[in-house]
Amino acid sequence: YNKGFIYRGNRIVNWDPKALTAVSDEEVIYKETPSQLYYVRYRLHGSTDEWITIATTRPETIPADTAVCVNPEDPRYKALVGRMVEIPFTQRIVPVIADAYVDAAYGTGALKVTPAHDTNDYDLGVRHHLELIDMFHPDGTLNAHGSQWEGLDRLVARKQMAAALDEMGHLVKTEELKSNVGYSERTNEIIEPRLSLQWFCKMDHLAKPALDAVLNDEIQIYPEKFKNTYRHWMENIRDWCISRQLWWGHRIPAWYDQDGDVVVAKTEEEARERFKTLKPNHTLSQVKQDEDVLDTWFSSWLWPISVFDGFKDPKNADISYYYPTKVLVTAPEILFFWVARMIMAGFEWKNEKPFDAVYLHGIVRDKQGRKMSKSLGNSPDPLQLIDTFGADGVRMGMLLSAPAGNDILFDESLCEQGRNFANKIWNAYRLIKSWTVDAQTAPSAQAAQAASWFEAHFNQQLSLLDEQFESLRLSDALMSVYKLFWDDFCSWYLELIKPAYGQPMSAETYEHTLRYFEALLRLLHPFMPFITEELWLHLSPRKEKDTILSTSWPQVHTYDEQRITQFEQLREIVATVRGIRAEMQVPANADVQLLLHTDDAQTATHLKVMEPLFRKVLKLSGFEAGNLAQKPAKAASGIAGRVTVYIPLAGLIDVDKELERVSKEIERLSGFLQGINAKLSNEKFVSGAPESVIVNERQKQADTDAKLERLNEIRTQLKE
Repeated sequence: YNKGFIYRGNRIVNWDPKALTAVSDEEVIYKETPSQLYYVRYRLHGSTDEWITIATTRPETIPADTAVCVNPEDPRYKALVGRMVEIPFTQRIVPVIADAYVDAAYGTGALKVTPAHDTNDYDLGVRHHLELIDMFHPDGTLNAHGSQWEGLDRLVARKQMAAALDEMGHLVKTEELKSNVGYSERTNEIIEPRLSLQWFCKMDHLAKPALDAVLNDEIQIYPEKFKNTYRHWMENIRDWCISRQLWWGHRIPAWYDQDGDVVVAKTEEEARERFKTLKPNHTLSQVKQDEDVLDTWFSSWLWPISVFDGFKDPKNADISYYYPTKVLVTAPEILFFWVARMIMAGFEWKNEKPFDAVYLHGIVRDKQGRKMSKSLGNSPDPLQLIDTFGADGVRMGMLLSAPAGNDILFDESLCEQGRNFANKIWNAYRLIKSWTVDAQTAPSAQAAQAASWFEAHFNQQLSLLDEQFESLRLSDALMSVYKLFWDDFCSWYLELIKPAYGQPMSAETYEHTLRYFEALLRLLHPFMPFITEELWLHLSPRKEKDTILSTSWPQVHTYDEQRITQFEQLREIVATVRGIRAEMQVPANADVQLLLHTDDAQTATHLKVMEPLFRKVLKLSGFEAGNLAQKPAKAASGIAGRVTVYIPLAGLIDVDKELERVSKEIERLSGFLQGINAKLSNEKFVSGAPESVIVNERQKQADTDAKLERLNEIRTQLKE
């Protein structure tokens, strides 16, 4: 049916004995489970003392064995191939066959073949035309083939049958082991490979174009590490069991007559007409619809097409506009369930991909790495989080810590970080709206330079942001906007343009600031839609429909990279000065003299031009930049790129007292270091102490060395 790739057949499926339904390979969760390997010997037919020993984890399926298989190259068993063996608990004899599938190194190298209860055994059975014996009821209990254990659950029967094998002299030994056992994702029941009459979809024809599209980047997967996962799945794809024995879902449109013949039709009336056409001389007394439903993903894989009515009306305006779409955002665990199948369906029914890219996000887990679930009670109430931290705060905190494909270990501190950022945005708005504006006031020198720098820096960061969005690095994009707003706009730009207390701001500077703030709100809007929309509507007079959502994304304009470089140098120098003040314990209210040494004339010129900026952010009593003739006396120094920073200390601190303090600290740390060195040079200590203790001692040694080096530099500066 449907181009010949839907068929009905008796095949091995993953059966859930609790839900009483087939499940797909992707719904089977494999867990490492303690188990036992049973070594069981089978008597060679016609002999009293010849045996062949197999190793199995499932002795309860022995009555359904229809062969014993060995590797054709295994010298131990070559002479036995073609002979017959007697199956314990039964009167049956089965052949010894040879197949390269058997791993001669595993267990005994001889494999019991149970085609009705193992996928690989089923394949062996098909190749060697073996009988199929189904010995389980749908609920996992043994049927009549289980002899005296009929009606017992398969796991209970396993123990009893192993004990019986031991009493009969067939059990050679058992070994403890851990094996990967398949569990149903729905019920957590151990999956039973079971022979069942089901509907299947052939996948090899569908998989090839879908695989090629991803491998040649016609469809891109982010992060790229999942590309190999996708490739592995598609290259090892099996036919898809699409029928389910459930009470909900799309009912399979297959209809049967009283003879068991089947047609596919939309309605019973259509089915009757088809039966009449196929069997004109046949009296149709009964038509019954298949009771199974379709796997939920069988309808989901058609979603990109069906949602726009693309099957009934293939060229309608909606599907012509929206198909293919740009990006699909989903979780990695349904990469094959849904994503791969949508791609296959797209190429099959639309002859083109359904989307350009797939963005795979992680899932939120608790601090212990567990999935959120009602049974564990580890899922926070999202409404309570929103009440506490705000919707934007929760959203921001989650996005900031969610690189593509990586799970998030939830902590309320993430939401708190988001709320703090929302508060920062709000406070920046309040500060800007608190300023008075004077049209007659000219921009200050530092405000003009700050505007020139921020204009260039904004465009540089916008270019980076566009690249991050294009490559779907959403967490990186948010971090870029976060730093641009908090560090660059608030901590630097607003501080540089802020007028003195009680003084007005120039209209030109204010207009620049409003424009920058609005642009930043547009960058933040995809991540924090509520606060940005609210502030947008209050920042300037707006028309009723003039929302931030209706505006366009900012465009990158040409910018002066030299202004950015110069400002970065200023920031590095300021950080150096602040570090010196803290290290030398210069009082916070003390003005300092800033001397900048460089032998590059162009750099000196740029530094002098930025003097207003230095004076705005630092408490300066004097400023000089250029090729200093000599190093100033008793001055603390630091390096900022290619510029040497000097802060004369005379008059700022008691140099002699500071020199005494530093000398005492050097003496104390030297004694401390001597003790550490003694420990680490003691072979008995090093050989006997735990590795973590040795690592800790070596770290203390390195840290103390670094502190002593810096303190000696300071002492030298204070003495000169």
